[in-house]
Amino acid sequence: MSNNSRSPELDAPARRFSVQLPSTRRGAQRARLLAVAKLTGWGLPPKVAAHIVAELAANAALHGRVPGREFRLTLDADAPGVLRIEVTDARADRLPAIPRAGEPEAESGRGLLLVAALSARWGVTSGPFPTKTVWAEVEVPGA
Repeated sequence: MSNNSRSPELDAPARRFSVQLPSTRRGAQRARLLAVAKLTGWGLPPKVAAHIVAELAANAALHGRVPGREFRLTLDADAPGVLRIEVTDARADRLPAIPRAGEPEAESGRGLLLVAALSARWGVTSGPFPTKTVWAEVEVPGA
């Protein structure tokens, strides 16, 4: 008797992608382009995720930059219906903050309002030292 029948879960390729990029504006732009290419290849809609990746990568390049250190972009679509986006940088001492409603003059932080609006949930995880990971989860059909 042949054992050629396998469950679809075992045959499905892992949909996880991770890459280190320079903590520069160009590295942030490349993160967005790589995310769009990877998600398109997985058959997932890239538009919302591209905005989130762009913001988190730009923050890593601007606020999480340590000379000579890179940031890491990770995309994980293995959980049913969920895409998890993670950006890890080398500045655990600089946590992101969303400006409060009474701070219209704030010069930064509005991008995190976009992340909060586009994602089902988001947050920050510290460690291992000296890193932090800012993550967002997006509900996607077909993931």
